[in-house]
Amino acid sequence: MNAEMIAVGTELLLGQITNTNAQFISEELALTGHNMYYHTVVGDNPQRLSDVIRTAQKRANLIIITGGLGPTQDDLTKKTIADVLGLELVRDAKAEEVILNFFKRRGDGPMTANNLLQADVIEGADVLDNVVGFAPGMMLEHEGVTYILMPGVPTEMKTMFTNEVRNRLEKAAGDYRLESRVLHFYGIGESRLADQLDDLITKQTNPTLGTYAGKHEVTLRITASSQNAAELTPLIDELEEKVLSRLGAYFFGYDGESLEEKVVRLLTEQNLTVSAAESLTAGLFQATLASVPGASRVLRGGLVTYATDTKTSLLGVPEELLTENGVVSETTAKTMANNVRQQTAANIGVSFTGVAGPGSHDGEPSGSVWIGFSDETSTTAKHHLFARDRQYNRERAVKEAFWQLYKYLEEKTAKTSH
Repeated sequence: MNAEMIAVGTELLLGQITNTNAQFISEELALTGHNMYYHTVVGDNPQRLSDVIRTAQKRANLIIITGGLGPTQDDLTKKTIADVLGLELVRDAKAEEVILNFFKRRGDGPMTANNLLQADVIEGADVLDNVVGFAPGMMLEHEGVTYILMPGVPTEMKTMFTNEVRNRLEKAAGDYRLESRVLHFYGIGESRLADQLDDLITKQTNPTLGTYAGKHEVTLRITASSQNAAELTPLIDELEEKVLSRLGAYFFGYDGESLEEKVVRLLTEQNLTVSAAESLTAGLFQATLASVPGASRVLRGGLVTYATDTKTSLLGVPEELLTENGVVSETTAKTMANNVRQQTAANIGVSFTGVAGPGSHDGEPSGSVWIGFSDETSTTAKHHLFARDRQYNRERAVKEAFWQLYKYLEEKTAKTSH
């Protein structure tokens, strides 16, 4: 089925609540073999909700609505949908019993009558149990369109979908399935990546390609559909091979694995450790690395030497070296990386020295960054000019260091495998 999701709630339009339900439902629909074509958000207004439903009826045969099933006056979803469909609301005995028993057990005062409004359902609907809250969900088919109503509270919605909705949608899809694979790239912009794949994107039918610009990286999604689930993986594999033959130099991982997660995994597999000496990044590299589970096995520690004198007192960078070469220099970056590696007994030392911005420093412009890299055999440093705002320059420096680490570890893996 071709689906549209309608999220009901003025708080969503005001930005007071993030619509996490949309992401969850879209992911689940793809897994159950349905196409999500539209997302709509509408406030707690019966006329606007009616208009949205009538629009959805013209372009979707599966409409999923979340929110507006509670006991207050602005919880108007089921009444509005019933009116649009020309149906009545009826009291569901099971849902009513759940509500009455809850307030009876609680025993801290009388129940207000509006709580029982949550037990009202659209006549003829298949009632979906809510084991987390009060308001039941509903699923009904009317004039060729299937409607699914669920609570807007994410915990209630996700539990209801998992327990009550998913198996129904899988049966409705029959053998038809969708499968997606996400590829992550670094060091190439979205426009250039799309240009490199222009012929594949222009001629796409099945599988399809979609590019997305992420934070300092680009994501490519390959999606295949088939009545035969066994055909999906080969279809995706074939297109992925074409993509990586052109862009493999920028590829680092699949689906939800971040660059730092990939680095931690490779460090762990190779039994290597890393430490860092950070100036402009002020510990951001180590904090990012430590956010990955299992980082304790690979992160030896490091030093934040933001001030010039701490580079000497803590890292042992000679004053004359700093005076002669400057704080933001290849020599300083190399010395920082080598010294922190030795001081922490790590296999790899990484260093950052540069100008976060917005102003210049010692004649170096904002965004000028040296990243040092040291192991037991050599010490190098590479210059970058990011030239954006302060936070971007710091984050991009950290990302660049992880990319350098990743390429280094991938090369070691390749040598070992040979």
